Amino acid sequence: MLAPKRVKYRKRMKGRTRGLAHRGNTVAFGHYGLMTLDPGWITSRQIEAARVALTRHMKRGGKVWIRIFPDKPVTKKPAETRMGKGKGNPDHWVAVVKPGRIMFETEGVSEAVAKRGFELASAKLPVRTRLIKREDD
Repeated sequence: MLAPKRVKYRKRMKGRTRGLAHRGNTVAFGHYGLMTLDPGWITSRQIEAARVALTRHMKRGGKVWIRIFPDKPVTKKPAETRMGKGKGNPDHWVAVVKPGRIMFETEGVSEAVAKRGFELASAKLPVRTRLIKREDD
């Protein structure tokens, strides 16, 4: 699963997910992209599950780009622990996405295969998504 090799700070604040994505909101590498319509956190496990679903449907044909990376640590306190005594230890990693962000891209497959593959991948993600085609100039 994806995780940073090292980070400057072990624990990070929750933050807010307001607004639209201003970066990573165009199909840059492939012909088709999977765009999120909702803000949210996507865990490294969800990214991996979506990637596996997409590549299995494509039957190792074409190429897939993952445009998001889980660089935010999420902390968790142990079960049955009383309140207080500070913040919990880092538990897992998430990628913060805003509406408009392209999460996955693909090329080298037909539109029907890309559409069905993105539907299977979208079922593994906690946000609503849409298929986007590249706009050639």
